[in-house]
Amino acid sequence: MTKVEPKFRDMKKFLVFFSILTVGIFLLSFTMVRVITGKVTDKSGNPLPGVVVKAFPSETNDSVVTRADGSYMIETGDKAKKLVFTFMKRVVVEEVIGNRTIIDVTIPKEPVATSRKDVMMMEAQSMPAVVVGYGVSKSTMPINRYNGNFNTEGYASVNENGFRAVSANPLSTFSIDVDNASYSNIRRFINNGQLPPPDAVRIEEMINYFRYSYPEPSGEYPFSLYTELSTCPWNRDHQLLHLGLRAKDIDKSSLPPANLVFLIDVSGSMNSPNKLPLLKSAFALLVNELRSNDRVAIVVYAGAAGLVLESTPGNRKGEILEAINNLEAGGSTAGGEGLKLAYHEAEKSFIDGGNNRIILATDGDFNVGESSNGGMERLVEEKRSLGVYMTVLGFGMGNIKDDKMEIIADKGNGNYSYIDNLQEARKVLVSEFGGTLFTIAKDVKFQVEFNPAKVKSYRLVGYENRILNEEDFNDDTKDAGEMGAGHNVTALYEIVPAGSDEDIPSIDPLKYQKSTEKTKNDYSGEYLTVKIRYKTPDTEISKLMEKSVKGYVMDPAEASDNLKFAAAVAEFGMLLRNSEFAGSSTFDNAASLARSSRGFDEDGFRSELIRLINTARDMKLTSNREDQLE
Repeated sequence: MTKVEPKFRDMKKFLVFFSILTVGIFLLSFTMVRVITGKVTDKSGNPLPGVVVKAFPSETNDSVVTRADGSYMIETGDKAKKLVFTFMKRVVVEEVIGNRTIIDVTIPKEPVATSRKDVMMMEAQSMPAVVVGYGVSKSTMPINRYNGNFNTEGYASVNENGFRAVSANPLSTFSIDVDNASYSNIRRFINNGQLPPPDAVRIEEMINYFRYSYPEPSGEYPFSLYTELSTCPWNRDHQLLHLGLRAKDIDKSSLPPANLVFLIDVSGSMNSPNKLPLLKSAFALLVNELRSNDRVAIVVYAGAAGLVLESTPGNRKGEILEAINNLEAGGSTAGGEGLKLAYHEAEKSFIDGGNNRIILATDGDFNVGESSNGGMERLVEEKRSLGVYMTVLGFGMGNIKDDKMEIIADKGNGNYSYIDNLQEARKVLVSEFGGTLFTIAKDVKFQVEFNPAKVKSYRLVGYENRILNEEDFNDDTKDAGEMGAGHNVTALYEIVPAGSDEDIPSIDPLKYQKSTEKTKNDYSGEYLTVKIRYKTPDTEISKLMEKSVKGYVMDPAEASDNLKFAAAVAEFGMLLRNSEFAGSSTFDNAASLARSSRGFDEDGFRSELIRLINTARDMKLTSNREDQLE
């Protein structure tokens, strides 16, 4: 028997191993994974995100979803014969794979969402299995597609204030309102070629969008009170009372340190250029205003709520901006959970004597978790006593929930603005930074007592959702509006003067008590008395400010630019609402009145109003002609 040398024995082992390896590679080549890429578009060439792509027969349960640009990449086994493209759980296209590695698809007709259930189905289908909204690459992030024809915008109903007889109702009581969301939202509608729905028109918010030349506050009160009387421009038999409140200005450098929590909606409904991308640009403007003693945390919410940035000093702007830039949209909307987490973070970093505030940025489309108006209201009311206030910024169109956002801001001791462009973001978050983010007075209430010797009846223009009972004025437990540094608040009353033969609302004679006959009094020169109650931010006991109004009723041509411009805005609002109280108002009259009182207009906002009035006039004329042709 021949003896085998050790070196030949080793060579034999090597050859056996090499043969096994070669066979393995050869066999593996028959089951090699293929990578197929492509893009899904509609018949107009627009990308379709949110389309599910799956291989059949499948050797795996994996599937992919097209990205924001409609692209996809899928790995398939050698047994896969076709790709199936599904949208809203409907098979829309099947493509044979063959030898192709690039498969582009045109879907001839996109399924249209016809109900909220369909929208949520689209959401669920494209929702990734990750914490949505942060830290996901743009190239891999599946994003929902909300059909633009499906409009779910929500507005609270507005029933206009009517005239009230002074003999039966001498007191008018209301909470101040410094929100201005309605005006910028109306602007969005008109700029997009539509007239706004009547309930989107809140005239007091339109008026309060603009600043007026009220005197600087002096003395013990944190604001000044301005009053003026004129003949009413839209009804010369009536008079117009203009009330203006101006809060003291505070230099930005003197503002107390801010503990801010950005609560950002990154749900699928925010996937639109005028939503999340605009939101990022808006917050970048605010971040540039932060000081080293300010702090910012960022909470996002979509299918779940999460903390993406712990409380960070304001001088670390790079970190804050990076966290904002990494946000992406996708998933459903757990707004209630987001609010709870934001309050938790605000409490954790609370600054005594500071500006502790949540800034909620959303389209208001809450559909997961605590989402009812009542539920949101209770949640925010429960937390506001902690000293954490709320600013709400609305974005977008098509499904904006204006009614919910207004409730959250009002009940959260804060204010509500609608951001329709970057200029508006700069106005709210830079130019009006102090007023938006720092409260100098809370629970501010007006009560006006009319003198029957001068006034027969009156009507408060706007403020329909801010009306209070007479007894609420002295009740310090009743919530009212907040006023920020440098803010203006303006209110208009349309007055029927005493002695007018105009019919006014009346009541039947009382059975159990006699009505007292109004007689001349020692205040015959006074038209009315204005009383204001307010609290400083750190107290729960209100203070009283009071002023009587007497004097000359001017002709509109003699009135100040303050009164004329506010009246022009009111006329515009009444025309948009098709108000029964519009009197002789016309778009041309409103534009002329605004033009004559434009005054100094550094940012062009007053000139823009005139353009909007003229555009709305043309739209109304076109609409009326079309109605006549029908």
